[in-house]
Parts: sequence; C-alpha cells; structure tokens
Amino acid sequence: MEPLDKLTPGMPIVYGGDKVTHVDETLAAAFAPGDKLIVVQSSGDLLHIDRATWEIVRRAVDGAAAAFEQMGETGDDEISRFYEAFAARLEDDATFAPIAEANAADVTSAKAAGRSSTRLQLSEKMRSGMIDGLRTWSKAASGRGSVVETVSHDGWRVELVQAGLGVAGFVFEGRPNVFADATGVLRSGNTVVFRIGSAALGTARAIAASALEPALTEAGLHPSSVSLIDSPARAAGWALFSDTRLALAVARGSGTAVAQLGAVARQSGIPVSQHGTGGAWIVGSEHADADAFGAAVFHSLDHKVCNTLNTCCIVESRLDLVPVFLDALDRAGKRRGAEAKLHVAEGDEGHIPPEWFEPAPIARAEGIVTEPRTEVIDGDLLGEEWEWEDSPEVTLKIVPDVATAVELFNSQSPRFVASLVSSDLAEHERFWDTIDAPFVGNGFTRWVDGQYALDRPELGLSNWQFGRLFGRGGVLSGDSIFSIRTRSTQDDPDIGR
Repeated sequence: MEPLDKLTPGMPIVYGGDKVTHVDETLAAAFAPGDKLIVVQSSGDLLHIDRATWEIVRRAVDGAAAAFEQMGETGDDEISRFYEAFAARLEDDATFAPIAEANAADVTSAKAAGRSSTRLQLSEKMRSGMIDGLRTWSKAASGRGSVVETVSHDGWRVELVQAGLGVAGFVFEGRPNVFADATGVLRSGNTVVFRIGSAALGTARAIAASALEPALTEAGLHPSSVSLIDSPARAAGWALFSDTRLALAVARGSGTAVAQLGAVARQSGIPVSQHGTGGAWIVGSEHADADAFGAAVFHSLDHKVCNTLNTCCIVESRLDLVPVFLDALDRAGKRRGAEAKLHVAEGDEGHIPPEWFEPAPIARAEGIVTEPRTEVIDGDLLGEEWEWEDSPEVTLKIVPDVATAVELFNSQSPRFVASLVSSDLAEHERFWDTIDAPFVGNGFTRWVDGQYALDRPELGLSNWQFGRLFGRGGVLSGDSIFSIRTRSTQDDPDIGR
C-alpha cells in the first residue's frame, strides 16, 4: 500500500463507517511527505501530525520502552531513592529558584495572552504538595512481585503475581504538580512519557533540568524512566496517544481537547483514563440542614478544578435553601475578590431576586468583563461545565424531588461527582443505589482527590462519561497501574495432561 504523501483540497475522508468529511485548503497546504493524518472516528476531526513532531514523540517512547525493559532488574530501593532525591531538590530553595523563575514567566505569558493562569501557578502550597506526594511514594510498598492468589494442585501450583504494566503516556495542560504526580507509575514498576501544554512548558523544562533528571541519575535509574516530550505542539499529544506501545493513556483536564485525546487513544486500542468533562453536582434535599447545605456549597467553590461544584439542584419543597445557596455563592466570590456568576434553568428564574440579574464585573481569564450576574439557560444544558477564573460560576435547577435530580444527573452530567445534603439515611442509600457516579458524598465535593482522600498522589480521575471502569476505581494512582503475570511451579516432574 502506498504511503500518504499529500492531501488535496476537497479530498473525501470516510469516518465512523458511514460518514464523510473533506480536507480543507489549510490542511492540504500544510501536509507534507512523512506527515501523519489521524481521522477521529467518532467526530470526523482530521488531526495533522508533522514529521518532526512525530519523530520527537517516537524517540521519547523508544526511551521509555527501553527503560521499562530494565525495570525488572531495578530494585524498589532505587525507586525510593529517586523519590527522595526528587523531593529534596524541589525542597531546596536554591535548586527551586530557576523553577520558580520559569513558572513566573509562564504565568506572565499566559496572562498577557488572556489565558487562565490559576492552575498554572506553582504556588508554595502546590510545591509543598508535590514534595509530600513524592515522599509518600518513597515510603509506599511497590506491590511488584506480590502474590495475589495461589491455586494449588496435586504436585504443582499456580500463582498470580503482580507486575508492571508498561509505558504510561500522560497529557496534561497547565498544572505543574501533575509533573511530580506522573512519576508515581514508577512505584509499581512502570515508566512514563508525558506532554505538558505549551503554557507550562517552560516550568516543565526547568523541573526536568533542576530536579527530575538529576534525581534519576542519583538513584541510578534509566534516564528515560520519566521523560518529557519537549514540544509545544498540540500534535505531540495526538502522536503520543496513537503510539500502540503505550500500556495506558492518561489525559488530565477536561473539555473537548481531552475528549479528543481519549478518542485517539481508544481507536488506537490503548486503554484510557480520562474525564472529558468535569463539574460536580450537589443536591439539596427536603431533609437538608440549611447550614450544612450552605457549607457544602461554599467549600466546593474555593477554585476551579474538575471536582468544583458546577450544578446545584434544590427540591421545590425547600425553596428556603435558595437564599442559602445564593449567600454561599456570593461569599465564595468575595473570598476570591470577585463577583459570582449564576446560571439558572429556564422556568426557575422567578426564584432568584431581581438584583441578581443586574450587570456585574465578572472576572474572566481575559480580565474583568461586565455582564449580567445571572443568565437563564435551557434545561437541557445542566451538564455544561463552566470554566472560571476568579468568579465562581454555577448552575441552579429547582426539582420536584431528589429522584428527579438523580435522573437529570444520570442523563445530562458527565457522571463524575455527586453529593446529597440530607439528614435522612434511607434517602442517602437510595441516592447511592441510583446515582450513576464513581464519587458520591454527603457534603462538599472537593474531597475527590487521590492525595487528599486516599493519601496517595493521584495520576488522574475518571468519570463515567464513557462507561464504567473495569477492575478499578475512578482514582488512578501509581500503585493502581499494574498487570498480573501467572507463574507455574511444578513439584512433581511426572505430571502430564
């Protein structure tokens, strides 16, 4: 079969088995011999990967695959030394100084371009969390070589033994702490290649040069055990997630870009951990304590991440909770020095005071924008995830009962995080049994975090937008990436079938 060496404007491309898209002039002009074209079968998106980017990614995976081959002879003590050395370098102010300088430059560039910088900033709190996470992994048991199950027979036995899975590929946009989180895969005997968004690439390069690479050398690990794809091109993520040598693809973040990455990996036959859309839901029940409800809302809106409150449902028999909700939303905005933004489902706007519809200064990534503080949205858009900077942004829906809220969550949300505020234990059991979410609680939603909840740095969280997960929970951590090998030990040499 002849390789694809050119595209022509209008060229038909079949996707999804029965649909056709066409090459546009821009793509045709950019495509050159040696380039790759990925056709996303679920959407018809045509993704162009230039030859240079493809080669950068291929070499990175080459190194990670070679490092994984050596992992069988790499001791757990060496891996622990790596974590300790990495943590010590992040903790040392002199070593951290060029990292802080690079991050400040990244933040400045993002703000100048009108992009969000809240997740990009490597604060002292984030730095401390990275250090604590690395030291948690240094002390954790690896699980490698542990016998999961033994089946005994006359004269022989079979053992199921935990082993490394292989090369993990990570793509994340702008949170530098994920850099350290991603190294968690080494604990269970894997290696990792990751790509970070262009906005945080300067920070990533500085971390690699000042802390990561020296720590790998000091511990005696293969230099490609953890490697950064040094490319700002978005196509690098597509190339990585289409490399079938990956044992697992992990996409951190949310939105259409992450959903697209997941589609690329799935059609390449690579298992995926991702959530294409984030946003948590809180339901205020007929049996809700008003103070507990207000606290749940307030503490779920400290800043925008995937487990931040996005949609709130209040049963109509407890309309007294609406002012409690608005007060918590208002206080959450003031905590960040901004006005909050509300979306209310069509038909429920009469429950919102008129002053909430007046224009207000809303803090967006591009700066302060004057817009109505409350807007009415279609009742079919309750799952819309609001990406906000400093102005907390939430949707409110009044429902006849908790069962209706559950139905709306199951049909419209990304099926991620759900919380019921109620004093009725039986109601909580019904909620647990009927809500289609991997993470369910009775208070604030921001508890959904591997390090915060489970004392294990998370590598990613998965919603159920693309179906339930096989054999593991929604928190992906370094010790949950493994395979099972099977070993037979024959004591009686004269066994046959």
